[in-house]
Amino acid sequence: MTIQDNAPLKGLVLCGGFSTRMQEDKSSIAYHGMPQWQYLVHLLQSLLPEVYISCREEQRTNFNAYAHLIPDSVSYGGPSAGLLSAHALQPNTAWLVIACDLPLISRQSLELLLQSRDTGKAATTFVSPFNQLPEPLIAIWEPAGLALLEQNVAAGKNCPRKTMLNTDIALLENPYATEQFNANTPEEKATVFLNLGL
Repeated sequence: MTIQDNAPLKGLVLCGGFSTRMQEDKSSIAYHGMPQWQYLVHLLQSLLPEVYISCREEQRTNFNAYAHLIPDSVSYGGPSAGLLSAHALQPNTAWLVIACDLPLISRQSLELLLQSRDTGKAATTFVSPFNQLPEPLIAIWEPAGLALLEQNVAAGKNCPRKTMLNTDIALLENPYATEQFNANTPEEKATVFLNLGL
């Protein structure tokens, strides 16, 4: 694995999932008075100069003509498709990646991630408070880490977390760990609305 120090860092909001369990597009749910994709884009734009949305080709019209879209350009699905489509488009870029099913994420967690970025590692991420494993979709992926993920996917190992578990990453404890809650079902969505007082 070749480490590239100080690769430019950009934001990537992952919106390409099919939201099967939620039964509606998770990126369109308005937890904060606007579609979740828009909330996350604005959040990342407050921290980074460029922010992109990862999506499936047929989703292009869902994002109000937002200019920075990266449609999936690979044949396999899952979050690896979004990560590696971005890597294929800009192979020398590092990406601060946020999945669209994180309704409680806020600037404080992302600032901690940015402050703790270790460009000498494949990625910088948080440990999950739910299973004590790395969070591959609240993370800064360096170009070398994405190149390794690409190799693993080509070998049939289509799992970003397993790539993290088998390489050198910076793993952080997040004092705002409740912000890592994933909302993937209608019941979890209702819990979030309740917690937000909506």
